[in-house]
Amino acid sequence: MRAAFVASTSPADPLTGLRIDDIAISPPPDWVPVDVITASLNHHDLWSLRGVGLPADRLPMILGTDAVGRAPDGRTVIVYPVIAEPGPGAGEPGSPGSGADGDATLNPHRTLLSEWYHGTVAERVWVPAANLIEMPDWLSEEHAACLPTAWLTAYRMLVTRAAVQPGQRVLVQGATGGVATACIALAAAAGAQVVVHTRDEARAERALAQGASEVVLNGGRLSAPVDAVMETVGEATWLHSLRAARPGGVIVVSGATSGANPPAGLGHVFFRQLSILGATMGTREELISLLAMLERTGVRPVLDSVIDLDGVPDALARMQAGEVFGKLVVRLA
Repeated sequence: MRAAFVASTSPADPLTGLRIDDIAISPPPDWVPVDVITASLNHHDLWSLRGVGLPADRLPMILGTDAVGRAPDGRTVIVYPVIAEPGPGAGEPGSPGSGADGDATLNPHRTLLSEWYHGTVAERVWVPAANLIEMPDWLSEEHAACLPTAWLTAYRMLVTRAAVQPGQRVLVQGATGGVATACIALAAAAGAQVVVHTRDEARAERALAQGASEVVLNGGRLSAPVDAVMETVGEATWLHSLRAARPGGVIVVSGATSGANPPAGLGHVFFRQLSILGATMGTREELISLLAMLERTGVRPVLDSVIDLDGVPDALARMQAGEVFGKLVVRLA
């Protein structure tokens, strides 16, 4: 089958190891084949091409964590991408809910598709049967493909971890990536006042159109402190996040696209009694709750573009250059 896969990794020039070609794989026994209709791209794919979390002995590896496809029984399904047990020596693979309190994201052996097991940017993907969620008929295949990684992460950050309430002020660091655009839309739909910190006027205008009520350009001062900060950028924005939070506020961190070694700022943490919380993906149940929220509010993911499989290299190059606003969706059928 044809797929987008990592043939080799390079921290300095990740796209050199990307291939679009036929690949033969041996899926785990008893996993379910899903014919992929749409998949979406994430920064996770660039990290994989850099070799982060993907050693050479697992190559070649098909990219992708998100997909909508056709199950063997004819249902259109959304693929939940968290696999609780990753491989030999870590227990039997296949359960999406065998972490602490049934939360797969808390399982220390968890993995995502495209880390231990082949991913979704392919004509077919294999997953445990429990990782399939029936897709509702009110949602498009393109929008549904955006949900399992970026939008689920944003939902967990806002709803589960920060417990954002209507009327609260929420700062979103960045305005263009999949998680950031999801945070803006979901926070606004939840009744929060959304403040966006971004680097240029064009991004600011798009953030305002998406539901932000205030935009601050790089390093600028906010009109008032915020109750919660959604942080996915890392080093470049960390001190700004600490300074923006009100005393007793919360900062939820789910990524570090600009680097994972933030500058000092402990004084802000203890003097203002800030809570720093991590967030990684979400549970299958949270994905179902996210679907319910989208149905109720009418919110939909922002699509940057829909491409075919051969367009993946150019799309990832745009993502690497920071030129993407919203989600890149790959249509395979």
